[in-house]
Amino acid sequence: MTRRREKPLRFEILRLDDVSGTPVDSTVVDAASVNRIVQHAAAIGQRLWIRPADVTAS
Repeated sequence: MTRRREKPLRFEILRLDDVSGTPVDSTVVDAASVNRIVQHAAAIGQRLWIRPADVTAS
């Protein structure tokens, strides 16, 4: 029996402008890093938009 290797979950995190709410920059991270980034953003009052990263078919 062959086990299929699962791809790690990846998320795109966009930093939003404080005034307009438009995306300023973005980064793609693994699921384990999301909590750390969210905690940091909350501590400094930064607005984020988090969504699943695009997955390309292989």
